[in-house]
Amino acid sequence: MRKYMIAFALLFGAIGINAQTEDSTNELLQEELQQVLKPSWGDYYEGLSKKITFDRMIPPYGLEVTFDKTVHVIFPSAIRYVDLGSNNIVAGKAGTSENVIRIKAAIRNFETETNMAVITEEGSYYTFNIKYADEPEKLNVEMKDFMNDGIAINKPNNSMEIYLKELGSESPRMVYLINRSIYQNDKRLVKHIGSKRFGIQYLLKGIFTHNGLLYLHTQIKNASNVPFDIDFVRIKIVDKKMSKQTAIQETVIYPLRAYNFVSQVGGNKAEQTVFTIDKITIPDDKQLLIELFEKNGGRNQSFIIENEDLIRARVINELKVQ
Repeated sequence: MRKYMIAFALLFGAIGINAQTEDSTNELLQEELQQVLKPSWGDYYEGLSKKITFDRMIPPYGLEVTFDKTVHVIFPSAIRYVDLGSNNIVAGKAGTSENVIRIKAAIRNFETETNMAVITEEGSYYTFNIKYADEPEKLNVEMKDFMNDGIAINKPNNSMEIYLKELGSESPRMVYLINRSIYQNDKRLVKHIGSKRFGIQYLLKGIFTHNGLLYLHTQIKNASNVPFDIDFVRIKIVDKKMSKQTAIQETVIYPLRAYNFVSQVGGNKAEQTVFTIDKITIPDDKQLLIELFEKNGGRNQSFIIENEDLIRARVINELKVQ
């Protein structure tokens, strides 16, 4: 009798162990199944998340590239940032140009679509979806400047407020629009600052300020028949007593932007440029000197801006920027 009881106990123990093993196996299978069924894209996120709606999306442009030809894309301003989605494509600035990018396929007949993002100097953001084509339909593309009128309602949904470090809290788009507005209005508000010699006149037409930046509106008039080739323009703060004697007392001011900076002023013609610089004030014993140098010539020009002229800079009204 005792033998039968031991046998039954062993039997029930084996059944219990088997049942526990089956339960463990089932749990493991369930976990593995959940991992398989667990989505890795789409609407599933680990934490509390808000879905990005289509009105927040920046629609990309479609672009075709190939291995044996180069695609060039021309942007309305200098390129500051480029990111490529994969090694299937190569891209870079075209030679010494600042606003043209060239793109080619690095691998023949690559199948997976890739992308490219570009940020330009005036704060515009462009994105492209790129695929391979034996014969791309468009080899030379010009990106239209969506800031052509400055009206917010006319901006397409791929425009962005990109901020650049050197402009501080000011939007590059606003800097662009202010520069263009000053250039287009072309009013001479300052009438006592300038220089004139050898048939060349270099004028300061206005000083403006907005959001921590100064805008210097200058003009070059060439009354001679000989073209004036511009070498460079230098802006610096100098000591009043030593401005022509030594460079030790100089503080060079580098323009953040130069709107319509031309390389030549033709005979009997005039050109204007708007320089954007950081807001500055000058001690009484110093002055702001702006120098214009002719390339391979001697018709150099310069004029002085006093601190009292800077502090009277006209404030820009954003609502009147065109």
